[in-house]
Amino acid sequence: MSAESDAGPPVTVPAVAPSRRPRLPRVHDVVQDNGLRVLAVRRPGVPRAEMRLRVPLVRQGPADDGTRTRLLAETLLSGTPARSSFALAQDLQRLGADVMASADVETLVVSGSTLSATLGPFLGLVAEAVATATFPADEVLVERQRVAQELRIALSQPGTIAHHALVSRLYGRHPYGLPMPSPDKVSGTGPARLRRFHAERVAARGSTLVMVGDFDPARAVARVEEAFGAWLPGSPPVRLPAPGPPRRGPVLIVDRPGSVQGSIRLGGPAVDRSDPAYPTLAAATAVFGGYFASRLWANLRERRGYTYSPSAGVSQRPSASNLVVGADVATEVVGPALLETRYELGRMAESLVEGAELGEAVRYLSGGLALSWQTQAGLASQLSTLSAFGLGIDFLRDMPQALGRVSADDVLQAARRWLAPRQLTTVIVGQAEAIRAQVEALDDVEMAG
Repeated sequence: MSAESDAGPPVTVPAVAPSRRPRLPRVHDVVQDNGLRVLAVRRPGVPRAEMRLRVPLVRQGPADDGTRTRLLAETLLSGTPARSSFALAQDLQRLGADVMASADVETLVVSGSTLSATLGPFLGLVAEAVATATFPADEVLVERQRVAQELRIALSQPGTIAHHALVSRLYGRHPYGLPMPSPDKVSGTGPARLRRFHAERVAARGSTLVMVGDFDPARAVARVEEAFGAWLPGSPPVRLPAPGPPRRGPVLIVDRPGSVQGSIRLGGPAVDRSDPAYPTLAAATAVFGGYFASRLWANLRERRGYTYSPSAGVSQRPSASNLVVGADVATEVVGPALLETRYELGRMAESLVEGAELGEAVRYLSGGLALSWQTQAGLASQLSTLSAFGLGIDFLRDMPQALGRVSADDVLQAARRWLAPRQLTTVIVGQAEAIRAQVEALDDVEMAG
């Protein structure tokens, strides 16, 4: 019997159902007397609660270069007047809770979760750590050496080098142009500097605490007041000024002797999710290179075999956003890969996308957004991020609808504004002697100093 006779009738793949308008949970939104904004949402099903605390760090004085903010996050849980780091960790563990902190030059984010039944004591511990951290000298010494070593390792990686070169070109001396602090500066930062920075910058006014979980929102808000009511308001937060226009110029090559690959990055200005043009930009970026069925993936990975995972996306910050296109390829195909990337960018800016292609990208974006807030943790993270851009939970309902209204002509206009090759800055990290001639055949070249 032949294989064909065993195959059976052909299977018809059903059409994708249209997206349904989601039902959004109610958000209890309260601003306390000290200026702390609290967002509480009941999400039953799992007896836990998720918390996200977002603290703006640009207040009085100039923005940090990332040195103190990075160490602040790493040592925030190192002790309080009442508890050592060990005691704090023990008490969190007894509650079935976990807490972590991260920071960039603008914002400290404290994330955690606990059992619903232990929400009150959990908030008390978080408030104690955030408001009264002591930064013991022995803890700071250990952490700063660890962080400095992590930074040295990261700064030796081609992807990190390429990212640094790109944002430096885009933002210059603006704080956004310094994505990672200097390891030597971190090693030289002591506990006294961290205590002063904490006292000046970590304050309630302008901060936002998000809670999502299986609890009564009104009672949860009251527990936040009990825990955080004594946290000092501090000076009002200040928004960083918008950076100036990016420097484009020739392709910048950063020499990395002995490298067997070239890390290609292209970037340019973009808009964030609060801008009315964002849905169109998101759709155009997805069609070009934002997911596995995009044009860049089909070209560089499927047809050419140049790279495993090319990418395109929008990096969003409160004062500026930028588009980033990336591909890591073998040294011998750096020139061809750059040529194909620019070809696909040019094709986006010169011809209409097909309806089916646009529809697939829109479904991908809408589906990804819908999945992102189905869990307690996902919804808490989304609400926290949205709050940083002055947006509320309605964005989760309105964004898919806005994407559905994007037309092929809208995408073309967006591509001409943001994706046209001449709008983008290009940097490449690799072995200069092996890639320079390839790139010079396509464009002017500047060597990094």
